[in-house]
Amino acid sequence: MAILQTIQLQKYYGDHVVLKGIDFSLNKGEAVVILGPSGCGKSTFLRCLNGLEEIQGGQIFFNHQEISAPKTNWNQIRQKIGMVFQNYELFPHLSVLQNILLAPLKVQKRAKEEVQEQAIGLLKRVGLEHKKGAYPRELSGGQKQRVAIVRALCMQPEVMLFDEVTASLDPEMVKEVLEVILELAQEGMSMVIVTHEMKFARKVAHRIVFFDQGVVVEENDPNAFFENPKSERAQKFLEIFNFLGGC
Repeated sequence: MAILQTIQLQKYYGDHVVLKGIDFSLNKGEAVVILGPSGCGKSTFLRCLNGLEEIQGGQIFFNHQEISAPKTNWNQIRQKIGMVFQNYELFPHLSVLQNILLAPLKVQKRAKEEVQEQAIGLLKRVGLEHKKGAYPRELSGGQKQRVAIVRALCMQPEVMLFDEVTASLDPEMVKEVLEVILELAQEGMSMVIVTHEMKFARKVAHRIVFFDQGVVVEENDPNAFFENPKSERAQKFLEIFNFLGGC
C-alpha cells in the first residue's frame, strides 16, 4: 500500500514548467530511486513532497490523507517525512549532539533523556559516537552528512527523502554515506532517493523512476532498467554511465 503518492503533480516557476503532471507512489518499506539528467525536476519533486516548494497543480497524499491542501501544517508533516540535503545544513555553533537534539526537543517536545539516548545510539550506529561533542568545522564532509542523516532519523520519520546526499563529497567519503542509506533500506525504511551514483542506485532500489523534462519517462525494477531500458531517452542516459565505467 502506498504511504506516499502524487497525482498529476505540477510545479511552475513563472512560465517555466518544471513538473508536468507527475504520478508517483512509494509503498511502505520500499526504496525508490529517481534518476535523470540534471535539471529534469528530480530535486524539485522531492522538495514538493516535503512542502518546501509550493505546487501549482495536482495532489500529494501521505498515509492516504491529502497533504497538498492549503491548510496543511507542514511543520507536522516534516516530522514524518524527513529529508537530507546535499549541503548538510548543520548549525556551526552547535555540537554534533546539540544539532541532533534540537528539533526533537524544541519541535516534538520529547524528553531530553529519551532523545539523547536515541541520538547516541544512532551516532554509534554510523560510527560517530566519539564525535558527539565535536563541531561541524571539525568534521569531514562524509561525517557531516552522516550526522545530517542521524538528525533526520532522530525525528522518527516514516519516510526519508535523500537529495543527492553525496554530490558535494570527495569520492573517498561517498562510500561511508551510501552504506548508511543502504542499511536503512535493508531494514525497511521507506525512502525516495535522488542520486547520480548508478551502482548504488541499482543496489539499493526496489524500483527505478526515470525523469526527463519534468515527466516520468520510464519506471521499472533496477535490473530491467539498467540492462534493458524501454525508452530511448533512458538508453541514451545510461550510455554515458556505461562509457564511464558501467552500472
